[in-house]
Amino acid sequence: MTDVPGDSYRVRGGIPLSGVLRPCGSKNAALPILAASLLTDGEVKLRNLPDIRDVRTMLTLLESLGVSVSGTVAEGITLDASSIDPDTIDRSACREIRASILLAGPLTARTGRVMLPPPGGDIIGKRRLDTHFLALEQMGAIITMEDRMLSFKASGLEGRYIFLDEPSVTATENALMAASIAAGETVIYNAACEPNVQDLAAMLKAMGADVSGTGTNRIHVRGSGGLLGGCSHSVVPDHIEIGSFIGLAACCGGRVRIPDVPEDVVRPIMNGFSKLGVEVVAEEGMLVIDGTRELMVRPDRGGAIPTVYDSPWPGFSPDLTSTAVVLATQSRGISLIFEKMFESRLFFVDKLVSMGADIIQCDPHRVVVSGPSKLHGTDVSSPDIRAGMALLTAALCADGTSVIRNVHQIQRGYQDLVERLRGLGADISPES
Repeated sequence: MTDVPGDSYRVRGGIPLSGVLRPCGSKNAALPILAASLLTDGEVKLRNLPDIRDVRTMLTLLESLGVSVSGTVAEGITLDASSIDPDTIDRSACREIRASILLAGPLTARTGRVMLPPPGGDIIGKRRLDTHFLALEQMGAIITMEDRMLSFKASGLEGRYIFLDEPSVTATENALMAASIAAGETVIYNAACEPNVQDLAAMLKAMGADVSGTGTNRIHVRGSGGLLGGCSHSVVPDHIEIGSFIGLAACCGGRVRIPDVPEDVVRPIMNGFSKLGVEVVAEEGMLVIDGTRELMVRPDRGGAIPTVYDSPWPGFSPDLTSTAVVLATQSRGISLIFEKMFESRLFFVDKLVSMGADIIQCDPHRVVVSGPSKLHGTDVSSPDIRAGMALLTAALCADGTSVIRNVHQIQRGYQDLVERLRGLGADISPES
């Protein structure tokens, strides 16, 4: 159980953090992988799931459908979806997480119907579902709104050439899962390439799906026309957690080592962080971040202010822009953080300003940061998972004590943070 009592953390900052910080399994891979267990009537055994709220909510949703769940998240779970009923889904749990939309593809493909409430999750601006609808509709699904519920119906999905109007990660995953048991060949153009999409595909292949091209923007699927087989699968390490820990380590004045970092995730993360002066080195199979080094903004050619901006993989992840803002407050120089993909993600910067940061918010997507700023402890509230992690990073490098409220948001995406940060020397404790 990852959550701690209460919904606040008390953090005394300014303490150098050193030690080993091991990443957990990827949240954004675990959720579609759990949904993919609906594509088989055989047993699915999963390891390295992160023990976080969103994973437990997805398990609740699967159990409400009739999936048998045994084992523990920590030791590994076994799922048996041999007997499911789409009409028994827990609608209140659907509203808790955005990932509930990932049930649309596998349930429509397998049972021909499902009714879902609009998904919940972070409020970080408009997060359109149209790409999901367009992909499934092209395969033969009929999607309507009935009594404020999304209705998905199909008499049998068929493979198609699908062009996604944006490289949406979850829409790619929905289309990939549906296509794997549809009849015929599907080609998904403008597909998302993220590591979590690649990990979902790896699991589907282990189940017997014929999938190629993942990691590129063109995915080819030869549908089985029937259910897949069971499998065993271990979820990949979370590249967003790795990026969050790199940012935290660079701000907190110690020496942090991160094991189990896949080589292909470091470069995209450092595409953004290196502009803010962050450096990482590989030593004895670990990624090492020396937080004692002074962070210096690296100007663009000619001395121009550099821009850290997000883009689809293998670009810099939008889930790390909040941490990039905190890094910029501790880096000497001026930088522009440009969040292109979500118009409300940067609205948390007023909380950093209250801690002493020198930030100008130009518009919903852009902030100019002048650093370094001496941050001081204060009382703030976490608006979403990634902003919450960024505020926790700020509190750990600030002078004095901070109280971070609404931390259930952080716990949706990060496992056992209090215990793991204490292992680095952090003074952090839960509050009721």
